[in-house]
Amino acid sequence: MMNTLLTRKLNIRYPILQAPMAGGPTTADLVASVSNAGGLGSLGAGYLPPEQIRTAIREIKQRTDRPFGVNLFVPESSIPPEDAIIDAMNHHLNTFRAELGIAPNPSIPKAAESFEEQVQVLLEEHVAVFSFTFGIPSREILQSMKQQGIFVIGTATTVHEAGALETAGVDAIVAQGSEAGGHRGTFLTSTADARVGTMALVPQMVDHVTVPVIASGGIMDGRGLVASLALGASAVQMGTAFLASVESGAHAVHKQKILSSREDSTEVTDAYSGKAARGILTDFMKAMRDYPGAVPAYPLQHALTRDIRQAAAKASNPAYMSLWAGQGLRLAREHAAADIVEQSVEQAMLLMKRLGHFGSEAGSGDSLCNGHRSIDAE
Repeated sequence: MMNTLLTRKLNIRYPILQAPMAGGPTTADLVASVSNAGGLGSLGAGYLPPEQIRTAIREIKQRTDRPFGVNLFVPESSIPPEDAIIDAMNHHLNTFRAELGIAPNPSIPKAAESFEEQVQVLLEEHVAVFSFTFGIPSREILQSMKQQGIFVIGTATTVHEAGALETAGVDAIVAQGSEAGGHRGTFLTSTADARVGTMALVPQMVDHVTVPVIASGGIMDGRGLVASLALGASAVQMGTAFLASVESGAHAVHKQKILSSREDSTEVTDAYSGKAARGILTDFMKAMRDYPGAVPAYPLQHALTRDIRQAAAKASNPAYMSLWAGQGLRLAREHAAADIVEQSVEQAMLLMKRLGHFGSEAGSGDSLCNGHRSIDAE
């Protein structure tokens, strides 16, 4: 058994969190399977209407009595783009629509769900963990969560952002390294300046905040778990490791691309959503590199490309799909989620025993992590 500050606070057996991947991968089966296996499953609910979130939460509760989390996207305050920018982008996207055989110049769908209404569902359903990314919710929302005893986890890509989250009162912080797949959680600096690798980011964050830090980005198995704990993290968050799992709701083509791609197959782009995100390089991403105009900011660009992504998925055409994945994808396996958790823990425990034996032979007597924080392995 691995016992850390975070496992005790969350009442989970292992310091493994399944990343809350929005857009379909985090099915009720995946979330419940991870929680039942001793980790913390998480529902990526950022794109879901409130009632769909409620339904998903109740489905997960039917499958597990263990804690699980729900993740939402914090709305960003930004100046709406000029109509000319939107029209230019929509016109440019018609080229891809023509290749997919769908209608040009569609009406722009609703860009985002009501964050306040989504939050209300989480409060009414008494979820165990509320996590968020893209910013910091209002003080009122965080206080409401705390009053119900809900554990709150924020996402940071820099130490500066982690400090702001701690000041706001979060219970733990995800340190999102640049290797991580999906959207970057940057909110206090430019995305280009916030691409710090996990190994560099975690110990610096650990040294500057007092709440537990969760390492995220490029962590795929027990080796990444042990390395993260050694850096002072209290747990890891794994996303790409679960994307190709049996219970994952990712498209079959998405899974196949993850299982067949290499560590250098991903790239960070804002072409799909207007926000920087790491995914497997596609023809759409390549073509959008040469777009001469401005890309509308999230969530508007996400709404503008929705029909393209949906048509590509329906046709099983990866050229235009958003294939989010992190740099550790070569280590992904098409296993059951519970097996991924259990194999990671077994590998980590074996590795810690080997390291302990190495340390005793060297006569150091040091624990695995003797820095700002340490773990207790039982």
